[in-house]
Amino acid sequence: MQPMDGRAEAGARRAWIEHLERHAVLEVPERLRERADALDLLDLHFPPEPASGDPDLHLRASALRDRLEAVDRRLCADLRADLCNGCGGERLLRLANGSAASGDHYDYLDDLVAGVLELEAPDDVPDPGPDMVFYQPTPARHVFELVARIPLDAEDVFVDLGSGLGHVPLLVGACSAARALGVELQAAYVARARAAAAALHLDRVSFVEQDARASDFSVGTVFYLYTPFSGSILRAVLDALRAQAERRAIRVCSYGPCTAAIEGEAWLEARTVATADRVAVFESLRG
Repeated sequence: MQPMDGRAEAGARRAWIEHLERHAVLEVPERLRERADALDLLDLHFPPEPASGDPDLHLRASALRDRLEAVDRRLCADLRADLCNGCGGERLLRLANGSAASGDHYDYLDDLVAGVLELEAPDDVPDPGPDMVFYQPTPARHVFELVARIPLDAEDVFVDLGSGLGHVPLLVGACSAARALGVELQAAYVARARAAAAALHLDRVSFVEQDARASDFSVGTVFYLYTPFSGSILRAVLDALRAQAERRAIRVCSYGPCTAAIEGEAWLEARTVATADRVAVFESLRG
């Protein structure tokens, strides 16, 4: 196929914009993925500050971008209101349904969660110490998939060891009947997470500022680790979890490189195929 000349390319771009303008489904709040794809293409082909091209076409693209982004803002505001009123979790899970469950990249669901939780990383977090890992939030689709996959009821306490800004406990608390606890060493992260839980009226979600090794492991029934530490710290935490498993059944969920270490624990049995790019679920063995 011969490459298009400038006039043909301009015509194709105009036809594409006209198609999106007529594609009313993009403004249906629940069509989040299609809207995200359209916005990505608009940013690629019609950057906010174009160097050249058809000014009228860029204005139309900019107006379309504003319309679609406004739909997303209204959706996030509606979901925040629902969560404040004690609902909204089921709608979040429906919006996440069908998202790819593997991979370590972020996607449109992370944009949704950012708009709903309104969490911003503080600037004054010190560098992690030895065996600590720089903080990154778990991709939202993994949290939604975990909540949908494992049973969590009102008797469960989900403990995120190294919870950072608190995305995982906040989403677990919003989307399940379980209580959720975040354990985080950095005070600035804990302050932001507590403020988010209070603003959303998520009374079953709490956060403690604490070294994970000093945690009260007796309160949890499900423990989550997104490789928050390694080496001797990870070893100490796993030993503390093993001590709990000698008394009662627990579940351990992990994501990222720490999964390989957890898979090697003889007191745990994998309930899913353990891979580094998907949340793995383990159950403690009796005895």
